[in-house]
Amino acid sequence: MTLRHMKIFVAVCRTGSITAAGKRLFLSQPSVSQAISELEQNYGVKLFDRISRRLHITEAGTQLLQYAEHIVQLFDEMEQGIKNWDSVGKLRIGASITVGSCYLPDIVKQLMQKYPELQISATVDNSDAIEKAVTENGLDVAVIEGAVHNPYLLQKPLLDDRLTFLCSVSHPLAGRQNVPVSRLQKEVFLLREKGSASRERFDELALANGLEAAPAWQSVSNHAILRAVQAGLGISILPYLLAEEYVQREEIALFTVQGITLQRKITAIWHKNKYLTQSARDFLALWNTAAYTPAAPGDPCRLPYEREKETVPNHSSAE
Repeated sequence: MTLRHMKIFVAVCRTGSITAAGKRLFLSQPSVSQAISELEQNYGVKLFDRISRRLHITEAGTQLLQYAEHIVQLFDEMEQGIKNWDSVGKLRIGASITVGSCYLPDIVKQLMQKYPELQISATVDNSDAIEKAVTENGLDVAVIEGAVHNPYLLQKPLLDDRLTFLCSVSHPLAGRQNVPVSRLQKEVFLLREKGSASRERFDELALANGLEAAPAWQSVSNHAILRAVQAGLGISILPYLLAEEYVQREEIALFTVQGITLQRKITAIWHKNKYLTQSARDFLALWNTAAYTPAAPGDPCRLPYEREKETVPNHSSAE
């Protein structure tokens, strides 16, 4: 027996008529009668008594109706739930620490306003951990800083970001421009942990410029590093976004290093075999309007990336 048989049987019970059930289901009267006959033959019971040209459900019919109504209801709930999965389902998003601190709360707030019944779970960790979670299907989509390493991940650049060299306001390098790389050789470095995008960028710069710098501090906490820099315990390289308040309050100073540029991309990532639901695609689209008011004229710390006018691909065919 099929779902069609169950729907027809329920309709006949609810309307009390073969003809009325046919009209409700847009079926001919012979089609409805045939479906009821097939049910009776299949189960070997009589479902209706026909008395005075009216249908009266039998005890066996009443018992079947309990099951049939439940089956039809479950199917209707399944249909409704799957069709509206984007608005009532679950979306697992991730972000690296800078992104999670500076952008994610506003983006998630906007997404919740659009999908009030959507269950959104967010994970904020260093870029390596987030990339691993996306690769292992622990997250549906994520936004990270720095390079993407796994060839199974698709990526979409979203925003420009920059790192900056930081020191205490009393440090000899405070406010200086174009400091020679060799001048950093004797400095004490306070850095993020291995696996973070900031640390990876620093290691790349150190290798490219022959800088031998073993960090005196390593921390997963940007705040701990910033406080240590403020206390004059060493220098660091961190996203400007995270240091901005300290800089504005003149608690930490900036300096630049000759020949070193610290621009980088903030990038969305998802597995190439992952189907992006509409809510996931809307999550990515919200980054197109991620806004920032510069702290000072010309401050480039959050410049929108020049995006291509293209849709986000869903399949592994995207290159």
